[in-house]
Amino acid sequence: MTFVKITEQPSLYDNLEEKSVLEILTDMNNEDKKIASAVEKAIPQIEKLVSQIVPRMQRGGRIFYMGAGTSGRLGVLDASEIPPTFGMPNTLVIGLIAGGDTALRNPVEKAEDNTERGWEELQERQINENDTVIGIAASGTTPYVIGALHEARKHGILTASISSNPDSPLSQEADIPIEMIVGPEYVTGSSRMKSGTGQKLILNMITTSTMIKLGRVKGNRMVNMQLSNAKLVDRGTRMVSEELGIDYDQAQRLLLLHGSVKKAVDSARGGYDV
Repeated sequence: MTFVKITEQPSLYDNLEEKSVLEILTDMNNEDKKIASAVEKAIPQIEKLVSQIVPRMQRGGRIFYMGAGTSGRLGVLDASEIPPTFGMPNTLVIGLIAGGDTALRNPVEKAEDNTERGWEELQERQINENDTVIGIAASGTTPYVIGALHEARKHGILTASISSNPDSPLSQEADIPIEMIVGPEYVTGSSRMKSGTGQKLILNMITTSTMIKLGRVKGNRMVNMQLSNAKLVDRGTRMVSEELGIDYDQAQRLLLLHGSVKKAVDSARGGYDV
């Protein structure tokens, strides 16, 4: 049976170059409205994945994203946002892209066609049974990603996939396949569009819910965020001020002394001088 890629099917729109800018934007927006409902249908699988990731990370496990092109870049992006947002080391959520860091800005010829390189990169990072490997590929056919998941699963490591085609080769290599079916792209085959946007939504859901369950959020606030600029110092100061009922200047001194909202509040409530 031939595997049919919805992601490669002709766009529902044609003669794009003859449309006005307003028509193009309106059409794209109408297509984008389909993304959230496609992601919604995948929530049960996302829940299943997060529920298995959390205990693994509590035992010291990591998340590895594997992807090529847009999918790889989105994995690297999500991984790079975990330390500043949640104050976690950059070694806990790791994005690997076919072709390495060069591929973040420039295409690396045939990198995604190497079925062995992904697993080699995981081995270089001493992957183990507490880790989770999430393969991202809109097509569900990227050899770099499929090869990595195949070997990881064979070694008893939890695997998941995010793709935009049902019953893809990638899904078949995943313990938990997440299939987000958004239909043909506005520009035929351009999976940086709806598929990429949907992937970003799912990655947000995976890591944010995981970090919340790991205790990196209190109430609805990023109490472990890195104080890497004036905006974040101000935000953190206001959090400490509101939480402890102290004035802004006191709160800022306490925040800068301890380096995070959580540590500042915990220290004050433990009886330290503010």
